[in-house]
Amino acid sequence: MHAAIVFLPLTGFLIAGIFGRVIGARASEIITTTLLFVAAIFSWITFVQVGLGPGKVPTEVIASWFNSGILQVDWALRIDTLTAVMLVVVTSVSALVHLYSIGYMHEDPSRSRFFAYLSLFTFTMLSLVTADNLVQMFFGWEGVGLASYLLIGFWYTKPSACAAAIKAFVANRVGDFGFLLGIFLVFILTRSVSFDQIFAAAPGLAGKHLFVFGNDFDALTITCLLLFMGAMGKSAQFLLHTWLPDAMEGPTPVSALIHAATMVTAGVFMVARLSPLFEQAPDASTFVIIIGATTAFFAATVGLVQNDIKRVIAYSTCSQLGYMFVALGVGAYSVGVFHLFTHAFFKALLFLGAGSVIHAMHHEQDMRMMGALRSRIPFTYWMMVLGTLALTGFPLTAGYFSKDAIIEAAFASHHTGAMYGYVATVVAAGLTSFYSWRLVFMTFFGPAKWGADAEVVHELAHDGLATAGAHGGHAADDHGHDDHGHGHALDPHEPPLVMRLPLLILGAGALFAGLLFAHLFIGEGYEGFWKGALFTGPDNHILHAMEEIPRLAGLMPTIMMLLGFLVALYVYILRPGTAHSWAQTNPIIYNFLLHKWYFDEIYNLLLIRPIFWLGRVFWKRGDLGTIDRFGPDGVSAAVVDVTRRVVKLQTGYIYHYAFAMLIGVAAIVTYYVVGGVH
Repeated sequence: MHAAIVFLPLTGFLIAGIFGRVIGARASEIITTTLLFVAAIFSWITFVQVGLGPGKVPTEVIASWFNSGILQVDWALRIDTLTAVMLVVVTSVSALVHLYSIGYMHEDPSRSRFFAYLSLFTFTMLSLVTADNLVQMFFGWEGVGLASYLLIGFWYTKPSACAAAIKAFVANRVGDFGFLLGIFLVFILTRSVSFDQIFAAAPGLAGKHLFVFGNDFDALTITCLLLFMGAMGKSAQFLLHTWLPDAMEGPTPVSALIHAATMVTAGVFMVARLSPLFEQAPDASTFVIIIGATTAFFAATVGLVQNDIKRVIAYSTCSQLGYMFVALGVGAYSVGVFHLFTHAFFKALLFLGAGSVIHAMHHEQDMRMMGALRSRIPFTYWMMVLGTLALTGFPLTAGYFSKDAIIEAAFASHHTGAMYGYVATVVAAGLTSFYSWRLVFMTFFGPAKWGADAEVVHELAHDGLATAGAHGGHAADDHGHDDHGHGHALDPHEPPLVMRLPLLILGAGALFAGLLFAHLFIGEGYEGFWKGALFTGPDNHILHAMEEIPRLAGLMPTIMMLLGFLVALYVYILRPGTAHSWAQTNPIIYNFLLHKWYFDEIYNLLLIRPIFWLGRVFWKRGDLGTIDRFGPDGVSAAVVDVTRRVVKLQTGYIYHYAFAMLIGVAAIVTYYVVGGVH
């Protein structure tokens, strides 16, 4: 059954990818979706058996991959509680995205290719989370990078989609380089890539040093920092985050699958899986806290002013991933994984809900072109509200149990950097509530900015943040829309049942996942549920310390959530002109946030332009000007020149040839006469 979970999506990929044109798009949709639902059912069975059953399932060796000296790598399935949680997340969200895509992509002529790519991504992600060694994990790691490239650039005729796909691929390669170096160091230190052997050797590595660049460094600190570099790229953390918002160029179901629930959480899973190493490297854990907290705050500030509905949710994803890393950094690994679990439901719900809005608006993504949609698409409206409540941490929703627990863990921790993590996440909670309700109010409330008056509103939309986003806030770079750009919707309508059903299921998860599973992930059922799948050192009592923090510190996330809601209500409902006034009063701050702290511009100035300049120098002066000029091109030019001169002797006139013969005879006679004298 466990092997079937991994290889059923691969089977769907092969069928749809190879035979898609033969069997047709409809058959490809049905086959891949059915296989994913079967895999999801098997995953939930595994979750119950492993998480609620007697213990870890013995590692299942599928095949011997390769042997090289002392390095032996098997393709094996490690099925413990952490794996079971990820199996449920990946297969459940993927199955619902497949089902949703049947309705969302029904007009696309390349549906077979799309569903093949979805299944390929799911297979590689499952390969990653079931890995029993670092090499197999790296295979899945690179596989999801390839699949994301294909899915982000699915509409390859759009230049913006191609650019976004390349950007995501390159940015991930930067992080993957560090991850690969980290794997090399792990092998050098432990002489193995197998998790069991690595974890057994981890306590003995404490205090060991590496001599690098003339200095001694703590071996595990360097190793964990390199491994975390890979997580920073895959999970779009601060400094390596720029690819995630641009990845919204892919179809909306791709955003829900890759950039909300699965691929971007691969870094979180990796750090949780390698908790025995990070527990022995407190300095590396401090770095994890700082990067996670900075990401949570940074992405929340940028989300305040974005106008593309998908980009707002994308920055929300980036921010929530920062929360997860704060939890991992303070040693609350189960809390971080719990937020990964709940976040998958409500963030996939928000992305697919945004897709329903885009579908209703004929592929319009700019929130300034929306408004007053709650009466036209009430089901989508309530699903978006439910997702927003869960995201902002409204009491008893999924986010309330997991996100608030992260903030409490940061306050309770005595780890270096933990208080910075607490302050940053509390502030981010207020900002999250503001931009989340801003999305709801701009999309579903206020005057309708579509229909007969759409063009008038479109012109006015350039003037301010309240209805548009002042000072260049119009998402010109985003206006390719989610599909082919069908103009403004004249009659917004609810999506078909095949799109509404996944929203309903995800809505149930966003509402009840925290309530149902909190006691297992972080409560009294912790030991019986995890069964050692997450390692915590003997001095790690973070879950107990969380229960003893001051009441006010624990209430701060809820207070900030309410404050963010009230500010958004005032700005966008009670006093609609307020946001426009703020934007005009503080243009520097507004443009700073609107341009995402100018990271793209800074990277373009400091990295991209110099790299392109250096490339042109090597190309024109090095390759063409030197190597080719004096090498192959030079030799061939000399040969051609000599040949051209020799050809001139071939005139075709007999008397020219006779004359040449006479000269030759005269030269020979002269040689012998002169030689004979001597």
